[in-house]
Amino acid sequence: MQRITALFSAALLSAGLMSSMAHAQDSADATASQGQAAAATQATAQNFSDAQLQKFADASEEISVISQDYTQQLKNAEGEEGQQEVRQEANDKMVEAVQDSGLEVDTFNTIGQAIQQNPELMKRVQGMTQGSGESAS
Repeated sequence: MQRITALFSAALLSAGLMSSMAHAQDSADATASQGQAAAATQATAQNFSDAQLQKFADASEEISVISQDYTQQLKNAEGEEGQQEVRQEANDKMVEAVQDSGLEVDTFNTIGQAIQQNPELMKRVQGMTQGSGESAS
């Protein structure tokens, strides 16, 4: 269970990193998107397909690994500029992992937000994660 919690923590942390990049790029659009994303999360929380949730679970596992790898690099980075470079590289890898899973970053973030608000949805995704972890062993 700790693995699942850590997995989703890493996924949601990375979702936060990705959304913070969007805020930095265009804060006015990001603020509007944030409100739309919150409304979309509530409206679509039950409307995610099993395929989307499986892609989210797969991307979350990959992001967890990336997060662990870059946490140590971040600790070893020198100065604010060095830390920012590590954060940017980690963020790029996380975005790539989400896109490689077949999801858009916005969809990944929306599912992550929905999971936080919907225990039943979290259980569905946890089941998918546990199932894929068992088949990989």
